[in-house]
Amino acid sequence: MPVVVDSSGWIEFFVGGPNCRHFETAIRDMDELIVPSITITEVYRWVMREASTADALTIAASMKQGKVVPLDDRLAIMAAEISHKHGLPLADGIIYATARAASAELLTQDADLESLSGVRYISHPKKGDKKR
Repeated sequence: MPVVVDSSGWIEFFVGGPNCRHFETAIRDMDELIVPSITITEVYRWVMREASTADALTIAASMKQGKVVPLDDRLAIMAAEISHKHGLPLADGIIYATARAASAELLTQDADLESLSGVRYISHPKKGDKKR
C-alpha cells in the first residue's frame, strides 16, 4: 500500500527521535513511498534552520528517492477544499490531499490530522498526547 510520511515524520526519522521506528519502514520502502513536494519544502527549511544548507540538500536528495508529487491545479483545489472542511493549516491540507489522491496511508505526529480517514497518528512523547 502506498504511504505518505508527513514533515514531522521525516524530521523524526532524520533526527532519530523516539518515534523514528514508526516512520523508518515507510521511508525505506521507496517503491511505495509518496512524497508531497510541500514536505520537501518544510523539511528543507527546518534542516536549514537547525543545521545547514549542505545538510538540507542531502536530506532533500534522500526524500526525492520516493515518488515526488508536485502540487498541480487539481491537487491545489482538492487541498483547499479539505483544509476548509477540516480546519487544517494549508500545508497539512496539501499533504492529506496528496495521500487521498494516491490512495495512500498518511503517517503523522500532527494531532490536527489524527481523526481523519486513512491517517495513522503516532503521538509524540515530547508534545504530549492529545487524545480525543
